[in-house]
Amino acid sequence: MNMQAMLKQAQALQKDMLKAKEEIDNTDFVGESSLVKITMKGTKEVTKVEIQSEDGLDKDDIEMLEDMIVVAINDANKKIDKMTESKMSKFGNIPGLF
Repeated sequence: MNMQAMLKQAQALQKDMLKAKEEIDNTDFVGESSLVKITMKGTKEVTKVEIQSEDGLDKDDIEMLEDMIVVAINDANKKIDKMTESKMSKFGNIPGLF
């Protein structure tokens, strides 16, 4: 294979990688925990937090709610990482790329 063909192949691969990353970045991921739902972009930016409120939340309830928010955020992050790995694995393992 000549150098020009290799360069074209590398450019096509780079274009495909950027397209896949853009798709991931623009996808909404929803992480859920009992009373909490968090929506994040593929960039891991939280765009929405929904709390199923119940009347009379006391301090213990709030602490529990805070823990649930953490669980929901982590759930959304795992989904983002899974999709990223799925879509980007076809490009090989290039450390530090995404």
